[in-house]
Amino acid sequence: MVIRYCILFALLLSAEGVYAQQANTGSGADAQTNLNSLAAGSAAVLPRGESYGMVGSPYVDNRWLPARLHMTNKVPLAPVPLKYDVLNRRLLMLPVNRPNDSLQLNDRLVAGFDLEEPAGIAGPARQRIFRRFSEAPSPELRSDFVEVIHEGNYVLLKRYEKVLKKANYQGAYSSGERSDIVEDKTTYYLRRPDATVVPVKLTMKALQAAAPELAGNLKAASGASTAKSDKEWAAVLAVVDKK
Repeated sequence: MVIRYCILFALLLSAEGVYAQQANTGSGADAQTNLNSLAAGSAAVLPRGESYGMVGSPYVDNRWLPARLHMTNKVPLAPVPLKYDVLNRRLLMLPVNRPNDSLQLNDRLVAGFDLEEPAGIAGPARQRIFRRFSEAPSPELRSDFVEVIHEGNYVLLKRYEKVLKKANYQGAYSSGERSDIVEDKTTYYLRRPDATVVPVKLTMKALQAAAPELAGNLKAASGASTAKSDKEWAAVLAVVDKK
């Protein structure tokens, strides 16, 4: 039996430690010093379990993307390479001086973060904004991070969810699946001007029903009849729903 291990470091963001650093955040160098001073803890060996690999990804994006953290106590931090591990509901940081290690953030002081996505074949460079789902209709979802797809009088939010199906190839009733499978379970929500939040599908009919004030403009908007992805709908909403 082969057991694979990953090494994680704990990043402790204690309120006392953060407030103690407020006097040293005036410049970029000070901000980096402030961030470094928040890294603490020792290596922990975590078993990954046995399988023949993993199909799918636990992350919003597999790349280490530059990110700026927004703290609830407003303390500025230097940008860091970040991954959002949706499956395990955690944020991972890549230390510049230890590129082979990952630091797990204790995110209780993190209000949100911005990911800087570089230009590529999928499109130009863009900033992706994540924040807490504070207005979620279910209380258990309010600590989750959601991506802000569009923000006007209406707000379109994307909640990522990952479900792990473990390898099952032993025993008489096994499925024969030798790999762990990570399935995507994405849900979109529309926040209305009256602060109500409803799940919504990215179709013309669903968006018109959820936002009746925009129904006519959506029908007439360029690109709305063919829009399918959230990027395409974000472009449409940017035209018909301005603050």
